[in-house]
Amino acid sequence: MRRLNTFAALSLSLGVSLMTLSGQSFALTGMVIGDSISAAYGIAEEDGWVALAEERLQAIDPDIELVNASISGDTTDGGLRRLPNAIERFEPDFVIIELGGNDGLRGYPPKAMRQNLESMATLAKEAGAEVLFLGMMIPSNYGAAYTQQFSEAFTLAAESTGSDLLPFLLEPIATDRSNFQRDGIHPTAEAQPLLVEHVMPLLLAMVERLATTTGESDGDGDGDGT
Repeated sequence: MRRLNTFAALSLSLGVSLMTLSGQSFALTGMVIGDSISAAYGIAEEDGWVALAEERLQAIDPDIELVNASISGDTTDGGLRRLPNAIERFEPDFVIIELGGNDGLRGYPPKAMRQNLESMATLAKEAGAEVLFLGMMIPSNYGAAYTQQFSEAFTLAAESTGSDLLPFLLEPIATDRSNFQRDGIHPTAEAQPLLVEHVMPLLLAMVERLATTTGESDGDGDGDGT
């Protein structure tokens, strides 16, 4: 609980800082490209962590939008194929990549997964968007070597592309079976706010950086032109 309170305090601090940036409103669009964990599988979409995170962002600034481009069952390979069209359609200022869990469950090579993640981050950055990876972990019965390589793929992809990383999205709920639906994989509606608290510090920090950059760019255009 102390850790969640720390996250909440940091989120509030960043939110206040964002609201006081020149008293301006910043029209920012974020996009989550993920799998069933972000697609609110088994629960109402409005109860999923993505929708709840958007509510938190819009409480700070109603012009911030968080588009959910997640599809249940998707992999990094599928996400990479979908990403160019999604970027063209939504023109995001930041992209949150929550993919890889299905790659691991299907035993896909971690190196190939990492390459897909890196390619996705590169595409997003070339389009002018910042990137946040939401990492996953897989059960230990896949073997020590595979599980380590799987976890390291997210770290290496983030480091090589200069992206932000939350190592394990499900960390605050993973050890309590009651946080999951009957399949033991997908979080319940009641667990979604815990995921939001886990993501918000990095998300707000990213939004604040973008708002600051936007404010500075707008400021460069001010003046009498002499």
